[in-house]
Amino acid sequence: MSTTATVAPNQGAQLPVKPSHSGNSSDHFFWTYTEEPHRTRRQAIIKAHPEVTKLCGYEPLTKYIVLAVVTLQILCAAWLRHSPVLSARFLLTSYIIGAAANQNLFLAIHEISHNLAFKSPTANRLFAVYANLPIGLPYSASFRPYHLTHHKSLGVDGLDTDLPTSLEAFFLDSLLGKAFFCTFQILFYAIRPMMVYRLPLTSLHLFNVVAQLAFDMLLIHYLGAGALAYLIMSSFFAGSLHPCAGHFIAEHYVFGKQTMSTHTSSNQPPVTETYSYYGPLNLLTYNVGLHNEHHDFPAIPWSRLPLLHEMAKDFYIDLPHHTSWVWVIWQFICDKEVGLWCRVKRETGGKKVGGGKMN
Repeated sequence: MSTTATVAPNQGAQLPVKPSHSGNSSDHFFWTYTEEPHRTRRQAIIKAHPEVTKLCGYEPLTKYIVLAVVTLQILCAAWLRHSPVLSARFLLTSYIIGAAANQNLFLAIHEISHNLAFKSPTANRLFAVYANLPIGLPYSASFRPYHLTHHKSLGVDGLDTDLPTSLEAFFLDSLLGKAFFCTFQILFYAIRPMMVYRLPLTSLHLFNVVAQLAFDMLLIHYLGAGALAYLIMSSFFAGSLHPCAGHFIAEHYVFGKQTMSTHTSSNQPPVTETYSYYGPLNLLTYNVGLHNEHHDFPAIPWSRLPLLHEMAKDFYIDLPHHTSWVWVIWQFICDKEVGLWCRVKRETGGKKVGGGKMN
């Protein structure tokens, strides 16, 4: 079974050779001088297929899906309120239903951060706080500026908080280290951004925190601590060894045959730094697997990304891609040539996006 368009595990394909940065033998990221690929490809697609711009705009269906998933999680929390946390019913429900539901909400917040649920920016900010409620901990207000900076500054060291730090890559560059990272990656994604740079606190952050604390307190008051434990456990599993969590690794870690052995220069072919996933789990995750498509056109909502792919198939058909998030996790952990060092980094470029205002 092939994990990408260019690598079949049973063929013994050569995997990334990790170049050093500026002569530092302890740094094995893929450093590049090239511009991130999405702006250039977006311009080329619009020139070849101008009709794709009609796909931009918000998706009204998103709010109804969020309402349904939030309701589902509250009902499950009520059902499990008297179940012991370590019981089979509690753990299986948290893993099978809760993790998929909260991963869906993570990615709903991702959509909403691009103003794709409502026409009004303020409505999107407030609705993201609502979608955040079953996750148990407040994060939607901070996610948006960090994530938009990730788009504007893809791979830029010190700005793109999706990149693992050198410290993470050094200490977790082993099978056990990568297994630890995959098990607790939700914590890395929660803590790392604050270690890279701090956001200014805004009224939206305060609203996010107050709304979440009020929801959690009401949940405990009416349903008990077990109900909140279910939501927290669901969030943990959603960012742990779960099939849907494979997208965190699949999106930007370098997989596949590479020929780079030195610092990437402008006359070398760029390393693939964004991978799409084409598989059934996109149905649960707002088509986040169509990640090249999303980065090329972040103003196109999840429901129209498959249309973009079909309209511009000539641009996407030959790009390396994944077909299994489960296999991505397995290969990431077990293959010694794939790991946290396998990310493309840039020294300069991009820009930081603001602190999470209401508009």
